[in-house]
Amino acid sequence: MPRSAGWDGPKGPEGARTLDRRRFLKGAVVGLGALALTGPEAAAATHHRLHAHPKRKRIVPEVYQRPLPGGLSAPSARWLVEENAKPGTTNWVVTGIQTPHALEGYASQVSAVAGDDVILFVNTASPAFHVEAYRMGYYQGLAGRLIFQSDTVARQQQQFPTLAPDTNMVSANWEPSLTLSIDHTWPPGNYLLKLVGTAGQQQYIPLTIRNDASLAAFVIQNSVTTWQAYNLWGDYSLYYGAAPRGKDFAHRSRIVSFDRPYPQTWAQGAADFFGNEFPLLYEMERLGLDLTYTTDVDLHAQPQLLANHRVLFSLGHDEYWSTEMRSGAQSALASGTNLAFLGANACYRQIRFQPSAVGPNRQEICYKDASEDPLARQDPMLTTVNWIQAPLNDPESSLIGSMYQSVGANGDLTVADASSWLWNNSGLSDGEQLLGVVQGEYDRYVPSLPNPAGVDVLAHSPVPGQNNWSDITYYTVPVGGGVLASGMASFVFKLSNTTEFPTNIVPTAIPGVTEILLQAMHNVFGTFGNGPAGTLQASGGNWPNFYRGSAAAVGTAAGTTSA
Repeated sequence: MPRSAGWDGPKGPEGARTLDRRRFLKGAVVGLGALALTGPEAAAATHHRLHAHPKRKRIVPEVYQRPLPGGLSAPSARWLVEENAKPGTTNWVVTGIQTPHALEGYASQVSAVAGDDVILFVNTASPAFHVEAYRMGYYQGLAGRLIFQSDTVARQQQQFPTLAPDTNMVSANWEPSLTLSIDHTWPPGNYLLKLVGTAGQQQYIPLTIRNDASLAAFVIQNSVTTWQAYNLWGDYSLYYGAAPRGKDFAHRSRIVSFDRPYPQTWAQGAADFFGNEFPLLYEMERLGLDLTYTTDVDLHAQPQLLANHRVLFSLGHDEYWSTEMRSGAQSALASGTNLAFLGANACYRQIRFQPSAVGPNRQEICYKDASEDPLARQDPMLTTVNWIQAPLNDPESSLIGSMYQSVGANGDLTVADASSWLWNNSGLSDGEQLLGVVQGEYDRYVPSLPNPAGVDVLAHSPVPGQNNWSDITYYTVPVGGGVLASGMASFVFKLSNTTEFPTNIVPTAIPGVTEILLQAMHNVFGTFGNGPAGTLQASGGNWPNFYRGSAAAVGTAAGTTSA
């Protein structure tokens, strides 16, 4: 498999606010010890070193194998280790009591590459504001680094949004406020653009910086199509719409636009980044893994790039997929790319995209009803309904290995196959439980559905009060990749292992649980990150051990048709 092209940005002045020396050194002692190349890691790095001029010091290559807890190793990128060794800050945290709509904005793109100009559209009652761009990572446990700060921009009170009468699509249609010129001083990563008003107003605009030339082992994908589907800014989402007696499903949007902010009441405008995605990013950046970054809109636009990587991480809640996204994932899997669905309800509904005046793929179409979708007769296979419904009839289980069931889970994770590679070095036994891990939406293996051959059930957790189960499933494609699915929306959230931030952003670790889940992820990094799982860890197909007779019929074969 190809190695990483890395990030070739400059290593010059930061142009950013830093911590005081005492706090930085304290963070460095705690956080960077794990990044030092010593012992077996040094040996692994030495084996892969590049030899320069004889009189020059030998250097660590761009990508090398890093030993992980538990005995495996995974590809690590020198640029990311160096990036996270730079001074961090917690100034990215929104402080104070914020008033909805006092300061809000959106970007012209969900992601960008070096050379792009990203336009920000901002509305505020503040006399003026500026933008602070924070790259989110590890940074000695502080999680962010200030990459850029704009000049102060005078107040700009924008017009009221528009509502399309036929589809209930809300668009802000604001005038541009400022432009960010993305260059190589912006390393690839997940960013929060923090809008800061002169009167104390603060709110985020999320932005992903890509490197489309990357050959990194791991690619982490932000599920912005699902963020937008649930976005109620302007009182309309794909779930609810304003009605005389309150919001209801009948008045929902059929198309939602990226040309609007996320509400201040939703993680200060960061949408689902913290709740469903940040904990995994934090751990991977802490380890300095060979990582690159994208969004599901980019998977739609350039599906062929996925085959350049060994692992795709689909996080927390990744519900809305286009035909291009699904075809791209299926093709990459067949060629050896591994897929890790670390959530639930993934790839549940088909969507299409269309442009807005701002740019391509800015409007996300999902009628959720074939009788309403104007393409249902013209091009039936692009109808925006649940993948399992007619005329698609292609449930996500055929890709993921499990099927969405319902919401409201609140139970314990029950280990089903402790001998699996996923649980190596965790000290677990069959039937052992991790308390309080399975929460929210959940998936399970359903024997009656189209499923890949050889699916293993690695955890089989009863869902209290629902006569159902949440399953962690795994299968491999011969001479191809593997697919791991966590079967619970709470999985990434339970990886949180931080202490520096308010717990309403991300929680602290759960003693006796978080370290086991992190060890499982280290096993994923060390297995999926080193090549096609179909070759490295072929699945055996143990699912009949858990679904026999009446148990096979329990649950929801077609998933719960939620709003």
